[in-house]
Amino acid sequence: MKFTINRSAFIKELNNVQRAISSKTTIPILTGLKIDVATDGLTLTGSDADISIETTIPADDENNTLVVEEPGSVVLTARFFSEIVKKLPEDTMTIALVDGFQTQITSGAASFTINGLDPENYPHLPEIDTTNTITLAGDVFKELIGQTVIAVSNQESRPILTGVHFILKDGEFLAVATDSHRLSQRKIKLPEANNANYDVIIPGKSLTELSRMIGDDNPDVQMRLSENQVLFVLGKTSFYSRLLEGNYPDTSRLIPKESNTTVEIEAPALSAAIERASLLSHESRNNVVRFSVNPTDKTITIFGNSPDVGEVTEQLQPAELNGDELEISFNPDYMKEALRSFGQAMIKISFTMALRPFTLVPTEEGENFIQLITPVRTF
Repeated sequence: MKFTINRSAFIKELNNVQRAISSKTTIPILTGLKIDVATDGLTLTGSDADISIETTIPADDENNTLVVEEPGSVVLTARFFSEIVKKLPEDTMTIALVDGFQTQITSGAASFTINGLDPENYPHLPEIDTTNTITLAGDVFKELIGQTVIAVSNQESRPILTGVHFILKDGEFLAVATDSHRLSQRKIKLPEANNANYDVIIPGKSLTELSRMIGDDNPDVQMRLSENQVLFVLGKTSFYSRLLEGNYPDTSRLIPKESNTTVEIEAPALSAAIERASLLSHESRNNVVRFSVNPTDKTITIFGNSPDVGEVTEQLQPAELNGDELEISFNPDYMKEALRSFGQAMIKISFTMALRPFTLVPTEEGENFIQLITPVRTF
């Protein structure tokens, strides 16, 4: 195996593949990066058994300045190899097998020789049937992940809640996540996928890594399913993730159908006020912000305090306020993350009672995006 390549082009793809490589894996070879070199290009593969990423660097792309002298394969310890490649002195580098799986990396006057591993021992990537495919616009899918993954659970005691539940039915793509304290639900119309039906749970960690890889140069993302794996194709990169097994709870019944008090306000203004209130609430053991609605003078008041530091009160004038007087307490971090997911939008917050979950939706297209937060009992 021997090839020469533009170092920047190689590092760009190496960074993507490294997202799947963990130093904590129980399978030693998975701490390595697999390099397959063929006459038409080279393929980089990384995996931690949950996520696998494979990307191709084609020889016919002149930006890669890839010259393959001899095909072959090797697995190299990702951490050392990556550090070496990023610190090499010249714009191009040459990688060659010199003795067994010993690998020489040269660039300018610098030359490293590191021990490699037999690629035959590297696990094979899953086979995924390509007939069951849907295509999503990259920017829309990235936004959908960002809006839902915030609500996945970090508690391994209920593994099913560490994923996002995706349902595709009758041309409607639904994504839901909940950690039992909050919920996020987003719908997208996919009329061209009218015949396809999906019902899968994808780990939140996988989706977070995937969203970081969706850039401006990936206009579309293809999603393909097998029995226990999902494959996302972004250009020349394939991203595999295992699926979570089990039944996701029926979240539709958690969303209130009616409300007694509604507030319409710009998300950034409310987010900034919650941010200020949480400066003090974070110093308190229970980390709670109180929110009171006064229909008489059409104001809302946000209150945060810490017995050790002091208290903060801020009054806001929403664009619209209807219904009953209300006082409710909640975790400000949940509220800030929910508000951030709406960007610059005007939102409608709907309350039923002080101890019942409340919802946040954009005033436009409210049925397509819902954030739900469970209040905190403070008395």
